[in-house]
Amino acid sequence: MSEEERRAIEADCARLIARYANLNDAADWQGVADLYAEDGRMARPTAPDDWTRGRAAILAAFLARPARTTRHVCSNVVIDVTSPTQAVGESAMLLFTGEGAPKVGSFHDRFVLTAAGWRFAERRGSLTF
Repeated sequence: MSEEERRAIEADCARLIARYANLNDAADWQGVADLYAEDGRMARPTAPDDWTRGRAAILAAFLARPARTTRHVCSNVVIDVTSPTQAVGESAMLLFTGEGAPKVGSFHDRFVLTAAGWRFAERRGSLTF
């Protein structure tokens, strides 16, 4: 793989992280679920060992959440390309809500190239404080 191809994959995966935050803040749950591979899985920062598997189940989990106003700020995004069709990444997250103190955490991601483009194969959140 060329340096240009590697950088393109890194940029596509970093964009996926940013889109996830923006769609989440817009409460566009279908848009968030569509960022996952069909068989993708997620674990929320508040329950990092409780996996939700499959795009349909991920959508259902988001639809079941009570409405709230949020703003996610993601930074320190580092993507490591492991092959032309797979990558892993880590990012820091700061979550502001209408109630309570901000939450600080991180996401550890696995990305996969699908027919629709790069998607989350796995997204695992955790809270630092």
